[in-house]
Amino acid sequence: PNAQILLTPSESSCERIENNKIIIVEYIRAQSTPQLKTQFLIHHKIMSTTPTENPPANANEGCVGPTSQSAGKASACAGCPNQSACSSGAFSSPAALAAKEKERAELRNALSNVTHVVLVLSGKGGVGKSTVATQIAQTLSSRNYSVGLLDVDICGPSIPRMAGVLHREVHQSQSGWEPVYANANLAVMSISFLLEEGDAAVVWRGPRKNGLIKQFLTETDWGVGGLDYLIVDTPPGTSDEHISIVQYLNDARSDGGDSSNIHNKSGASGAIVVTTPEEVSMSDVRKELNFCKKTKVPVLGIVENMSGLQIRVSDLKFFQDGADESSECTSRAMEMLKEKCPEVLSMMAAAEVFPPSGFGPKGMAEKFNVPYLGKLPLDPNLLKSCEEGVSFVDTYGSSPAASPLNDIVDKLIIALPVEDDEEEGEDVDMQP
Repeated sequence: PNAQILLTPSESSCERIENNKIIIVEYIRAQSTPQLKTQFLIHHKIMSTTPTENPPANANEGCVGPTSQSAGKASACAGCPNQSACSSGAFSSPAALAAKEKERAELRNALSNVTHVVLVLSGKGGVGKSTVATQIAQTLSSRNYSVGLLDVDICGPSIPRMAGVLHREVHQSQSGWEPVYANANLAVMSISFLLEEGDAAVVWRGPRKNGLIKQFLTETDWGVGGLDYLIVDTPPGTSDEHISIVQYLNDARSDGGDSSNIHNKSGASGAIVVTTPEEVSMSDVRKELNFCKKTKVPVLGIVENMSGLQIRVSDLKFFQDGADESSECTSRAMEMLKEKCPEVLSMMAAAEVFPPSGFGPKGMAEKFNVPYLGKLPLDPNLLKSCEEGVSFVDTYGSSPAASPLNDIVDKLIIALPVEDDEEEGEDVDMQP
């Protein structure tokens, strides 16, 4: 009503910025009389130049929000995968709004006693993301933090084996699904616990995956004391699982315009992004970093995994050039070293397995202005600890990768501290 609209006869529409709002005006010509009549229909005066609260994670830039009156019709909606659903009113009907608010309430209630949610991400598969997620969770639990480890890699769940809880089952109780406990401080949840056969293929489309992720978040009972850290292991890429987990966490933990709430911009406390040093991996990881930027997920740092092989000389195996590996050859080489140069046996041997591209992951971190958490070398004992389902830093504390892993966990705790509840006076055991 306060806008002064001027259209020339050749105009079919007009977009004007007035008081930081976009006013979309359409007019209809009526030629039923000799004199040209122009009727103006003001459709919208509600579309802000910045996105509204909680647009879909896969929405276009400038999303007006699925519940806006201009949803699916605004210029920013063109080409958006949600345009058809938004324009149909599927998200803005009274029933849809009521269902959405009920879903948010369920998510808020389920995660109300979780202090920090950390996503472990990587745009590339096979870079050791599940290894990093599991061992961070194991290390935190060894330091007496209450930790949950959630596996949302629906099609390729690796966490149960790495956490030492393979072939276990979850049970339903009045309070929800009871997770499997790797130890008193570490609770694990994965689709693997719900499958009748461990090698069964999960051939699901996106909506069914999203539904299971929502169930994990709303129906898992993490214990009376709650969690200090919920570590979420995700599949590679930026697909349905990532969009869903970010959106659900936003619904559960973001708090609109309350700037005093530390989660008001993102439901996730932050993300640890894992990469290997070569460009083939980093090119996909850059996409993951851009995903975090678009969805406003804070990046806690980049972990450079498999950064060279480090192994004690005494653990090396030797064989003749062109011949198969021979235990006899290794024994002779070790005897020779012990006799001629025994001090070498206590040294570390290193080899660059994946040559870094350019300035490597550290340079990538600087370019994106995110922390660089450090290097994790290829360490046979780290692999062994994942196969055995044990805590690497506790079982192989003197191994080459143990100190770097402890440093990464130290930086995580500094970035996301957990305040002690002085009123409780004593630790609460997670396990029911």
